[in-house]
Amino acid sequence: MTPDEMKRRTRAFALRVIRLYESLPKTKIAQHIGHQLMRAATSVGANYRASCRAKSKADFIAKMSIVEEEADESVFWMEMLVDAGIVAEKLLKPLMTEAEEITAIVVSSITTARGQKRPKKTIRNPQSAIRNPQ
Repeated sequence: MTPDEMKRRTRAFALRVIRLYESLPKTKIAQHIGHQLMRAATSVGANYRASCRAKSKADFIAKMSIVEEEADESVFWMEMLVDAGIVAEKLLKPLMTEAEEITAIVVSSITTARGQKRPKKTIRNPQSAIRNPQ
C-alpha cells in the first residue's frame, strides 16, 4: 500500500467515525464515548500524515507508534459502545475490522522500519550490582 493510499484510507476511516458519532444518541454516556472515539479515529489520519513527513527513521517510528495506539484505542471505544448497549455489534463490526487492519498495517511498517531485531545487550557493571546479604 502506498503512502497516498494509506492517507486516503485513514481519512476515510476518520470520516466514517465522524458519521457514526453524529448518529449516536444524545445521552451523556453515548456522547462521551463517541467523542473519545472520534478523537482517537481522527488522530489516526492526522498522525499518519505526520509520519509521512518524518525527519528520521526514529521520528517515523515514533509517529507511527502513535498511529498504532490511536487505531487500537479506536477499537476500544467501539467495543465500549457495543458493551454499553449503545450500538449493535453487527453495525460496528466493519468499522472495527478497518481499525484492526489499519493497526496491522502500521505494526508491519514499524517492524520493517526497525529492521532486524538485535538481541538485547546485558549491561554488566559489578561495581553497581546490588548484593543481597546471605
